[in-house]
Amino acid sequence: MPRVVRENALSIVLTALFVAFLAAQIVSGRAAYNHERADEGKPAVSLQTYLSSGHFIEALFENWESEFLQMGAFVLLSVKLRQKGSAESKPFDEPFATDEDPRGHRSDPEAPWPVRRGGIILKCYEHSLSLAFFVLFGLSFSLHAIGGNMAENERRLARGDVPESLLEFLGSSEFWFQSFQNWQSEFLAVLAIVTLTIFLRERGSPQSKPVHEGHSKTGD
Repeated sequence: MPRVVRENALSIVLTALFVAFLAAQIVSGRAAYNHERADEGKPAVSLQTYLSSGHFIEALFENWESEFLQMGAFVLLSVKLRQKGSAESKPFDEPFATDEDPRGHRSDPEAPWPVRRGGIILKCYEHSLSLAFFVLFGLSFSLHAIGGNMAENERRLARGDVPESLLEFLGSSEFWFQSFQNWQSEFLAVLAIVTLTIFLRERGSPQSKPVHEGHSKTGD
């Protein structure tokens, strides 16, 4: 196996799966959208037109939004909160490497540049993971709203109703129903991995405790 593949195998495979499922969503979504249009007596749309439609934008970003929210929230919640016995929790009474103040490593030549630079740059860097997730959440949330508004107005025009503004759509039960149905499922998934790793194991996985460790052992 080439070194670049061996060292990046996890991200390569995950990227390939993402692209494959995104392509499948586009193909099936376009088919479903054109089926709806046929029922309304409208012509089918091209792939390019579908990719700029509210139907696609709304469906894509309402899911991305919930993923980034749950990851950002979990990153922050796991800083202070613990779960006894979970592989996804920091230990209760043991020092943990991520709690160490990076300012004690400013002279380390292998430390990342923000650590050596210090100041506000380091302050942002030491919270950059959660900041990135919440920025991605904000962008996805906004695009979900825009795509949803486009899709809703398309339906309204088909019924002969007056289009609604983006702010009106943001205040609608439809928008928040779409959001909450995804948010609750994401936090259920996080809850599942936090609690299931107390009792269940997967040999060789960093998301699991060693198979021989007791249920009360927390973290790595």
